[in-house]
Amino acid sequence: MKRRAMLLTLPWAAPLLAKPALRGAAVAWPEGIRLVDGSAWLVPAGHAAVVVFWSLDCSYCERHNAHVEKLHRAAAGKPLQVLGVVRGGDEASVQRRMRARGWTFPATLAAGPLSEALTARRSVPMTVTVDRQGRLREQIPGEMFEADVLDLLKLAS
Repeated sequence: MKRRAMLLTLPWAAPLLAKPALRGAAVAWPEGIRLVDGSAWLVPAGHAAVVVFWSLDCSYCERHNAHVEKLHRAAAGKPLQVLGVVRGGDEASVQRRMRARGWTFPATLAAGPLSEALTARRSVPMTVTVDRQGRLREQIPGEMFEADVLDLLKLAS
């Protein structure tokens, strides 16, 4: 126990020891998630969330994110938040890519804190769903079909 407590004082060690929520457990959302446009992101009470981890150099993510964009547009006005979490890159590169592709869903570079809360897996794309009660529902690795991504809209009901 002393070793763990001592390790937690090292800034690089906390993510190695953190454990993401288990399926069905409440998600401890990290505070202060900042989007690449500079605004803050949060999940209001009673809203579900679809969080997609992706990277700039992933061709599967390109196709997957086109479906995520459709989900984001379909979720407008519904209790469902969509967030893209970019592994690697910088704000300018992410903004350029999103503009070029016409993606308007919110995106952040806060992969560390969100990984700690949602998934230990580092594969991309990785889609994580949280229900309206704030419980972790699914961790879905890999590219999904458009119909399967759009089916995540049911989380809003």
